[in-house]
Amino acid sequence: MDLMTLALPQEPAGGIAGWAADLVDTLGGPGAGLAIALENLFPPLPSEVILPLTGFAAGQGVISLGSALFWTTLGSVVGAAALYWIGVLFGRERMHALWAKLPLVKTSDLERTEAWFAKHGTKAVLLGRMVPIFRSLISVPAGVERMRLPVFLALTTLGSLVWNSVLVMAGYWLGDQWDAVETYVGLLSKAVLALAVVAVAAYVAVRVRSRKRTGTATASAPRHRRVG
Repeated sequence: MDLMTLALPQEPAGGIAGWAADLVDTLGGPGAGLAIALENLFPPLPSEVILPLTGFAAGQGVISLGSALFWTTLGSVVGAAALYWIGVLFGRERMHALWAKLPLVKTSDLERTEAWFAKHGTKAVLLGRMVPIFRSLISVPAGVERMRLPVFLALTTLGSLVWNSVLVMAGYWLGDQWDAVETYVGLLSKAVLALAVVAVAAYVAVRVRSRKRTGTATASAPRHRRVG
């Protein structure tokens, strides 16, 4: 079947959007799926560009809307599964060995994180698919903690379908203004990143103060001389 092209003044001519448009023009729905699979593996590739552009292509008849949703969701699952297996191969023992070499952290911190993931991992994987940046990263701890693969794939499919549908439909309905989606989702991504940076900075500050207090208490403790 011959594919139409995005032959409009608003068609992206270069950059990530142009690359994604070329994939969709050349491969149709599978091209959109490939772009999203790569976006999962390389988070700097923005889904807030690729997905609305795919919706715009569907609105122009380049691909069907059903094809756009199917292939982008499949691409999300494939990319997430690859990251999951990276987590599996990296393994819990290597994670503990790496953690032990990091400053300002304790093994107990990692153990608490593991316990939290064991208790809330399903919600983290499901809702994480709808949070910029973390939607890719959440797959690695799922693999490290050996979340059951059928559960992981089901949660990933559901969460990705919701996220992809929102952005694809936005591009579909906005038409040649599809790129406006990037602005709003980009603001959300920056807000999430800022909150993560603040959380990490607060954690480090608390840990440094805790170590200083521990060191001061140790230094001020009376020393007993050995007799004899």
